[in-house]
Amino acid sequence: MSERSVDALLAEARARLPHRVAAEELEAVMAAGALVVDTRCEEQRRRDGELPGAVVVERNVLEWRLDPASPDRLPEVEGYDRVIVLVCNEGYSSSLAAAVLQDLGLRNATDLDGGYQAWLEVRRNTRRSRPLRSS
Repeated sequence: MSERSVDALLAEARARLPHRVAAEELEAVMAAGALVVDTRCEEQRRRDGELPGAVVVERNVLEWRLDPASPDRLPEVEGYDRVIVLVCNEGYSSSLAAAVLQDLGLRNATDLDGGYQAWLEVRRNTRRSRPLRSS
């Protein structure tokens, strides 16, 4: 077996993902029926906040909860075709995890480009750009 860096592994994983979801797209993707899965650890969720509409599945049990053939799967996982968007803190571990889900046959598994931090930044910028209402 040849040695590879984590950067090479990450690049290979991302090359397999259908379309990495941009933070600006997440709300529309969710509205279209995608299952959004927050894989951040409890400490990160407590520190930075929850992702509205996402199902929380920590990384150490991800494959068992999202494998349609697993007796321990989430009820939202009924087949192999659903769009699944994984979200980690910054968009690195979610890319690797999405590639593993594709290995399980979940061909529409992908991740959020930039992770929760990118989504949070878009949310902050959106709030700042809204005009103030006058009474």
